[in-house]
Amino acid sequence: MCGIAGIFGQEWHRAQLEAMVSAQNHRGPDDSGTLMSVSGSAALGHNRLSIIDLSPAGHQPMQSQAGDLSIVFNGEVYNYLELRAELAEYQYRTETDTEVILAAYMHWKDRCPEHLLGMFSFAIWNEREQTLFAVRDRFGVKPLYYKTLPCGGLALSSEIKALHGTGDPREHDPVTWSTYLTFGMYDHSERTFWKGISALPPGHALLWRRSGLRLWQWYDLAEDIGGDIDTRTEALVREEYRSLIEDSVRLRFRADVPVGINLSGGLDSSMLLGLVHQVQGPDSEVNAFTFATGDERYDELPWVRKMLAKTKHPHHTCLLRSEEVPDLAARVQNHQDEPFGGLPTLAYSKVFERARQLGVIVLLDGQGLDEQWAGYDYYGRELNGGSAAPLSSVTGPVQGTRTSSKRPNCLAPAFKEIAERLKLNSPFADPLQNRQHLDARYSKIPRALRFNDRISMMHGTELREPFLDHRLFRLAFRQPSDRKIRRGTHKWLLREIAKDLLPEKVVEAPKRPVQTPQREWLRGPLRDWASQLVEVAVSRFGGAWLDGGAVWKEWEEYQTGNSDNSFYVWQWISLGLLS
Repeated sequence: MCGIAGIFGQEWHRAQLEAMVSAQNHRGPDDSGTLMSVSGSAALGHNRLSIIDLSPAGHQPMQSQAGDLSIVFNGEVYNYLELRAELAEYQYRTETDTEVILAAYMHWKDRCPEHLLGMFSFAIWNEREQTLFAVRDRFGVKPLYYKTLPCGGLALSSEIKALHGTGDPREHDPVTWSTYLTFGMYDHSERTFWKGISALPPGHALLWRRSGLRLWQWYDLAEDIGGDIDTRTEALVREEYRSLIEDSVRLRFRADVPVGINLSGGLDSSMLLGLVHQVQGPDSEVNAFTFATGDERYDELPWVRKMLAKTKHPHHTCLLRSEEVPDLAARVQNHQDEPFGGLPTLAYSKVFERARQLGVIVLLDGQGLDEQWAGYDYYGRELNGGSAAPLSSVTGPVQGTRTSSKRPNCLAPAFKEIAERLKLNSPFADPLQNRQHLDARYSKIPRALRFNDRISMMHGTELREPFLDHRLFRLAFRQPSDRKIRRGTHKWLLREIAKDLLPEKVVEAPKRPVQTPQREWLRGPLRDWASQLVEVAVSRFGGAWLDGGAVWKEWEEYQTGNSDNSFYVWQWISLGLLS
């Protein structure tokens, strides 16, 4: 829910804040507001998507009773009712979770995020102390960007385009682009694709005052998990995990608007559907949404229909057609601000568009179980003493396995040299845990969350991730490797837990990546469109960044079928879209 914005310091203009708020109207179509501090040192802005307490009382920016604290908040605190009871001494004026955060901050100060269960980014201005406290949730489900201002001030927002609205020129960050084009890595650090704009990392907080800016990590996934392996019986672990995952789904149904679910044919989203029945009962009529492309090689509708055959859920198939891609890609790119994950992201956007049309404002998704329970094929290499799967295996919507997902040979040598390698430590003794941690913190999850936040908010809908609950990660990560992968079966213990939730054939279904006919469409109906964008990229960046001759040679190789991998083509398309 929502978009937040703020400018802090002395040299700013009201028009800058209004431009930032306007740039994020899609994130909060129900209401918007601004607040200027009495001292003139802060300005806060907010776009509201009303989810909890739909009344005008939920208007933001929201102030404490004394008026010394002001907050703008994006996200949901799912345990807000429990916290409200715990912090009963606070004199509440609304039914919102926003006001509960204010109460928590007054009670625990900068330790308050540790008590919040949910997805959130928020900023609290303390007028008395002239300080800004801002924070991002544990996994970074909700975004927060910032930049320092020439006068020593600070600007922050939910999306990069809002920071561009403060008046600075939009300049590509060459290091980030080189890293992306050379190694395929992105959304793994605080660097963005735009010069001077940083992302507050997941589980981090910042404190700004006139004397400077301080960042720190308030949540560390590896530290939370610890180094001990869970040696309890499988029966005890199954019972605890089942209880936690049901609680996570139950909490995420807290809303004053209709809630639906995104359903593919895989184990994870199918398990989500089974848990919905556990929480709501077998007669649940929650709307279910599935994207499709009309290509039976990729569409998962047969598996979805098996899941829904004996339920009362209305099901909506959201079709992406090739002729929609050029216009939709331009619109999605405008909302993403940075390269996104190809046609699967476009197809997924159709789900949120349809949900909004039907008045379903909140959707639940199945992201996170593969990283918890070692669901990807390459995790198996860790069990036999093999080296970790290369980062290229998780860089993008790769189709096929015969060729590399990147083309650094198509880059200018000097440009390629400035790429930054990902510097990783190994927080665990278990190599499988280390690979899971990489995907959860630096690779798979961060970029998926960015893609999904932008396309859901593009349509004024909220996406909730019940499996991205740190309690679930803490328990699953601690399990011995043979409970994750046993006799070649990935997510083994999770499948055991799922047996009383799902039809047998769904539990036994192999892992299938979410794919679309991207490879085929870029060679077929989208060839001319893709070629035009590659031409834009080469025309603008040829010589300095790209070796134009090498790019076109690889393009022809791709078109003749000598390469079965479309990721590097999409990289060039992204560069063209963002030029």
